[in-house]
Amino acid sequence: MSKLKNPVLMGTIGGAQGLRGEVRVKSFAEEPTALGDYGHLHSEDGRVFEVLEVRENKNVVVVRFRGINDRTAAEALNGLELFIERENLPDDDLDEDEFFYADLEGLEAKDAEGKSYGVVTGVFDFGAGDLLELKGPGRRPVLIPFSEFSVLEIDLEGGTMLVDPVAAGLVDDKDDPSGPFDPNASGE
Repeated sequence: MSKLKNPVLMGTIGGAQGLRGEVRVKSFAEEPTALGDYGHLHSEDGRVFEVLEVRENKNVVVVRFRGINDRTAAEALNGLELFIERENLPDDDLDEDEFFYADLEGLEAKDAEGKSYGVVTGVFDFGAGDLLELKGPGRRPVLIPFSEFSVLEIDLEGGTMLVDPVAAGLVDDKDDPSGPFDPNASGE
């Protein structure tokens, strides 16, 4: 049973494909068929999966894992998330302004004045763009859009990211006249 130190989600297993143990996988690799190129895949419960074959099929990849040889075994994997260790991903393939989402976790979100809004504890995509989850001491977790307007700069070396708290929705813009309706304000 192996526990990954810094897991990166590579894919989620869907339904079985055919009768020989193949499964459909939603791959999160930039090149979907590269799913097995970075070493064995791991599930959260400690199982290890070796990719034998990968082929593209519409918007998923079809994968054959070692030891999964029939439809029943394949169906038992439905919904399983597959991870690799972050250090298995090659940094040298990245451009200067590129990074892996896993690298964002643990960064402290600060504004231009140095005020902290918490630490990134997750990266999510519910279909309308990427969101970063921030948690701070004594605060409830908040989600902010991961966009060029709300996240202005990322400093992986320094462990911080510069955010615009107004664009990120962390504070209300006091100067914005189109703000929420105030029933106590006079209409003159």
